[in-house]
Amino acid sequence: MSRTRGPRVAIIGCGFGGIATAVKLKKKGLTNFTVFEQSDGPGGTWWDNRYPGCEVDIASHAYSFSFLTYDWTRTHAGQAELQQYAEHVLDRFDVRRHCRFGVRVESATWDADEARYDVRLASGETEPFDVVISCLGLLSRPRHPDWPGLDDFEGPKFHTARWEPSHDLSGKRVAVVGTGSTATQVVPAIAGKVEQLYVFQRQPGWILPKGERDYTPRERAVFRRLPVVQKLRRLRLFYQFRVMFKGYDLHGKRQQRNLRQCREYIRSTVDDPDLRAQLTPDYPWGCKRPVLATGFYPALNRPNVELVPHAVTRVTPKGIVDATGTEREIDVLVMATGFHATKFLASLDVRGTGGVSIHDTWKNDPRAFLGITVPGYPNFFMLYGPNTNGGFSVLAQLERQAEVAVRTISRMRRKGLRVVDTRPSATERWVRWVDRQLVKHASAMGANCTNYYHAESGRNVTQWPKPHGEYYLLTKTLPYVGFIEVR
Repeated sequence: MSRTRGPRVAIIGCGFGGIATAVKLKKKGLTNFTVFEQSDGPGGTWWDNRYPGCEVDIASHAYSFSFLTYDWTRTHAGQAELQQYAEHVLDRFDVRRHCRFGVRVESATWDADEARYDVRLASGETEPFDVVISCLGLLSRPRHPDWPGLDDFEGPKFHTARWEPSHDLSGKRVAVVGTGSTATQVVPAIAGKVEQLYVFQRQPGWILPKGERDYTPRERAVFRRLPVVQKLRRLRLFYQFRVMFKGYDLHGKRQQRNLRQCREYIRSTVDDPDLRAQLTPDYPWGCKRPVLATGFYPALNRPNVELVPHAVTRVTPKGIVDATGTEREIDVLVMATGFHATKFLASLDVRGTGGVSIHDTWKNDPRAFLGITVPGYPNFFMLYGPNTNGGFSVLAQLERQAEVAVRTISRMRRKGLRVVDTRPSATERWVRWVDRQLVKHASAMGANCTNYYHAESGRNVTQWPKPHGEYYLLTKTLPYVGFIEVR
């Protein structure tokens, strides 16, 4: 370990989590780090997801880093602008020279004698690092369905996260399977191009309009010339989410208000009464991830668009079959079927004290102190870990997690620490507290809805049960009592 440059740090992933970590390190004067990214450029999910209509559903001024204002062109940025933002931050803070693109990390194995990790790359090369920070992201591994006959389908078929732009959808019969956040963006983007569009809905979701639009030249000029205005707007957005968050309380007035707004939106935008009924959920607001989508309901009114309110059961060489046994012939199959959100670190084998794999420690029930560290895995941190999804803007959550890791690394350099581990008792208390909070949360009411929050153990392992402010305070205080430091 270099006492002048600090511990040697491996950052795995160059999405917004990896970028935030790299910037925070540089701000602390810690430059002895490498960012490994398996893709050919930065951006993470915004590099991978390039489907038509792809854009963020959080307002741009909130879905950005607190340490840098930016000249956003839209209230909700599209994929291309988000990718440009990632590139801009890299260059603004001179992080690019630390990045190794097109390099995939396979494993990190703790060497107790040397107090370091041996990081193995897909090329077979192994490099030593004092600290490893995983920034792999929650929604990085697409969930491909196991429908019988899928491999025999004769036309193009792909997941939205692996969109194949080489296929021209004009005049084609297309099936989009799923009605979550991604599908509600894809459907209006392609509905005007295709001959026929079938939208398969296993279960409806609560939807409100997003209100996306381009900023006017005057608005952009004000934000550029007076950065404080942009910062104040950011604060207001976080406050508005705190108000909206009260809707997760099943017995609160906000729950009923949110439901009324969603039902009114269906009534005002969907023409057919039968279609309205098919689009209306029978579970509380917040049980599934609420969706913000302005163009989805109007697209369903089009004569060439049909909502199929049934799950897919199998695929034939030329079509797709729903739960009623009805087959519809199609030319292209688009799977908006989500991600393996509960499979944390699925592409990375982390081995800690005694050579034990973190996946064996978790046993399909991932848990971590503050969602960041795991006892028995010294000098290892993860961003977007268990129970950290939510709080409004994921970028704000990622910043807090990056700050925990960077403060710890800075302390390691300052105090000459070789090892920092996590107290098992602190982790257990943390997990019990989070579980108690989630019991009060609408996402716990899973009897009538399906969501991606729960692991095989039955625990909700993805969601943070509070607004962001609480997480901010806890990440500033708890590491001082939860970590074990060894010289």
